[in-house]
This record gives sequence, structure tokens and C-alpha cells, in this order.
Amino acid sequence: MAENRSALVVVNSEVLPDIVLKVLAAKRMKARGEVSTSTEACRAVGISRSAYYKYKDSVFNYEERLTNNIVSVYCILRDEKGVLSSIISKLYELNANILTINQNIPVDSVATVTVSVRFDRGSLNTSVLTEELAKVGGVVDVKIISGE
Repeated sequence: MAENRSALVVVNSEVLPDIVLKVLAAKRMKARGEVSTSTEACRAVGISRSAYYKYKDSVFNYEERLTNNIVSVYCILRDEKGVLSSIISKLYELNANILTINQNIPVDSVATVTVSVRFDRGSLNTSVLTEELAKVGGVVDVKIISGE
């Protein structure tokens, strides 16, 4: 049986060589802006630049939470100052991580807004989310269009 050398696999980090974990840490530091260059990231985690460049395009953190618990909410809002800001504030209070916001130009004094958010597992259900957003002043309607 031929081996597929380019297949993606999920491996428990406990069995990975230390160099792979350090490359992942360096990539994360660079992505988060904790360091500005690859050289700084390599120095911070204690690896050579050659090791970093050898593995950087081949190793990735598998973040199950990136694909789970994402909800898209469709809202109809009155065309009034501060309504979208209030929605954002409410999502903050509900511990949502806002991924995208798409607001359309108002028609007939209302605007449609689609917001995609991510919640920690088990922290909130969609019916509570809908109820809480519907209570915000200036919200005409709220619907969950994708997610849980």
C-alpha cells in the first residue's frame, strides 16, 4: 500500500518533538503581534531560524473552537444612531468574539446587519442570544441564520 506523504493528520502534542511545539509557539507569537519578526520569535522560543523555516509551512495548531460554536445572526435595525453599537456592546456582555459584521445601507428606515460570532463551548445557546439581542433598543428583528 502506497503511503500518502502529504496527508494531514491530527497528533496529540504530547508526542510531538519539542522543535515542532516551539515552531508553533513562534508562529503564534508572530501572528498575535507579540514579536514583529521571525527572528525575534525564534529567539523568544529558543530555536534556530533554519528550524523555523523548515517546519513553519507544515505545522498548524488545530483549533476545534475555530470551527465550532460559530453563529451567524441576521438583524433588522432601525436607522438610528447607536443601534449597531448597542448590538456590539450586548455581544461583548455575552462574551461573544465577533468575527464579521456586514451592514447594508438602510432602506425604508431600517438596515440589515449580519454578525458572525464565536462563543466558548456551552457558554450560551442561540435562543438566549436571540432574546438578548431582541431586547436592544432599535432592534426590529433577530434571526439565527447559521450555527448551533
